[in-house]
Amino acid sequence: MRVPYLLLDIDGVLIPFPEDTGTGPASHVHHEVVPSHRDPDDPVTIWLNAAHGPLLMDVIRTGLVTPIWCTSWRQDAATLIGPLLGLPTLSYVDLPRPQITTSHPNGYLWKRDHIDAWLGDAPAAWIDDDFTGLDHEWAAERTARGPATLLVQPASHVGLRAEHLAEVRAWAERLPVPPTLGPATPSGVSAAGSARGGP
Repeated sequence: MRVPYLLLDIDGVLIPFPEDTGTGPASHVHHEVVPSHRDPDDPVTIWLNAAHGPLLMDVIRTGLVTPIWCTSWRQDAATLIGPLLGLPTLSYVDLPRPQITTSHPNGYLWKRDHIDAWLGDAPAAWIDDDFTGLDHEWAAERTARGPATLLVQPASHVGLRAEHLAEVRAWAERLPVPPTLGPATPSGVSAAGSARGGP
C-alpha cells in the first residue's frame, strides 16, 4: 500500500467564493497576486486564511499523505498561493485547459477524468468544493476496486475547515501502513514541478 495523495483545490477551498458583498470571510486576509501570463499591472485580489498553512502542515508532517496541488491555478499554486500560507513548494497536477462553460460538462467535475487516469491505482484523498453525486459514486466504486479514495467537499463560500483535514488524517491513519519507501511520486515530478503521469 503506497502513501496516498492529498489532492488540494484552491478556489472554493483555500479561497472561498465571495458573498453578495463581494468579499471573503472575515477570517481571510486580502492579497494581490499576479498569475502567470497576466499583465503585472493587472493583479488579482484573493483572500486567504493564514491558519490554513499550519493546519495543512500538521497533516503533511505526519507523512501519511503526499500533498499535490489539483487546481486550475496549476503552477501558480506553488509559486503564489503556497508561499502566502507558509507552505513548502508542492508539486501540481498539470490539468488540461478545456473549453467549457460549466465545471460539470458531463454531470461530474471536469477534472475527474484527468485525475482518474493520472492516479492509476494510487490511493487518494481529494479536497474540492465542486463535486457532484457522480463524483462521490466514482470514489465509492474506485474504493471498491481497491484504491482507497476519499472526497472531502467544503462549502464553496466557507472553504477549508479544521474538521476537513481531521477527516483526511483519520482516513489515512486507517489505511494499511505502506513499506518505508517514501511517498509515491509520479514520473516527471520535481519538488517544484508539475506532476505528470500516474504513479
